[in-house]
Order: sequence, then structure tokens, then C-alpha cells
Amino acid sequence: MAPNIPPNAHVSTHPCLQAKLSQLRSASTNSKDVQTLVHEIALMVGYEALAQGLSSKEDGTDKSPLGYMYGKQTISPSNISLVPILRSGLSMVPALTSLLPTPVPIHHLGLYREKSTLQPVEYYNNLPYHGPTTTNPTASGPAELAIIVDPIIATGATACAAIDTLKDWGVKRIILCAVLATEGGLEHACGEWPEGVEVWVGGCDKEVDEKGMIRPGLGDIGDRLYLTIGK
Repeated sequence: MAPNIPPNAHVSTHPCLQAKLSQLRSASTNSKDVQTLVHEIALMVGYEALAQGLSSKEDGTDKSPLGYMYGKQTISPSNISLVPILRSGLSMVPALTSLLPTPVPIHHLGLYREKSTLQPVEYYNNLPYHGPTTTNPTASGPAELAIIVDPIIATGATACAAIDTLKDWGVKRIILCAVLATEGGLEHACGEWPEGVEVWVGGCDKEVDEKGMIRPGLGDIGDRLYLTIGK
């Protein structure tokens, strides 16, 4: 691990993931293959993150097809929310939901970087800030664990804004999964709430350029995913 990587950051060394990341970097990779590669890398990063971030516990018994009884296993914590950062974070949602054994709420955060300052601006938030009441018994309170998904951590400003929002909501822990980060972006994201956040990424580049894009990076991953290059 590079000396500039914080202790609560985890950069994958899986050879298959690194080969897929190299394919994703290529300007010749078309939109369909970009979607597939992001999904596959998200699966691999998510698998590693959830192996460390969750535990299993026995939850009653069930019967096998041969009639044998066995102890059922479930995950802990069970109160989990998945939080994609719009829009490119949506590309990682199917991978993470396929790993989790039961459906979880998906709460979207819309954040974009203001071009001149590169600071995040929130334009959408559907976190249920109010818990169950007599007038709204179906409302849900904060999750014990929130899993943020966003392919890119460049400067780390967007990640920090999302972490602050979820911390204010009242979550106890956050796992942030990304495809690619910079050393500085990881440092900022991991330092925003060191005791409550673990960041898992597929790869780490050194820095961003003057436009705030990772070098060599992946380009504008949202535009590549959704064929909006040159908008």
C-alpha cells in the first residue's frame, strides 16, 4: 500500500480487477463495455468491502430439501441503506444489491461539482429524515450502515459532502465503494469521519489535473456510461 493511503482506505490488488480497470481506462472502450466493466469492478470491490464490513449471525432454523434441519444465517447489521451518488453511482447499484441477501432501501443523493470552484452542490436528496410517527408509521429512520456507491473519488469533495449528509442523518457507519480514486481524494474522504468511514476502491491514481479530472483516470465516467459525451 502506498504511504499516502489512510488506514481506513482499502485499494484492491486483485489482478483480475486491475486488468478490468486497465480496459476501462481505454478511450476505445464503448459505452456498453464501460457499463459492463463498472458493474464487474463494483462487484469485486463490493465483495471485499462487505466481507469486512458485515458479519453473519444465526437467525432461527429451516429445513433442507432432504428434510434436515439447519441453522439459518443472516447478515448483521440488517438495517442497511444503499446510497448511490447521482448519476454515475446508479451504475454500481445492481452489483451491490446482488451481493446483499435481502433487499435494502436505496436512497439517492444528487451532487454535482461547480465548474469554477470544483465544490459539490446538492440538488437532490431523498433520505427519510423523519422516523415513524402515528401519522406516518411507514417512515424509516436512519440506517445503522450506509453504503455509498460512486465510481470516482477525484478531489474527495463530493464524497465528503455525502458523508456529512449521512452522518447528519444519523447513520452509525459508512462504507464507501468506488472504482477509482486519487491519493488526495482518499485522504479527504477518509479524514471526514475517520472512526465511522471505510473506503474501498478498485484503484488509486496520483492526482487530478487543473480541471479536477483524475490523471490518467477514466475520463467523465457518467458521460461514458450514458453516451452524453460532448453535451
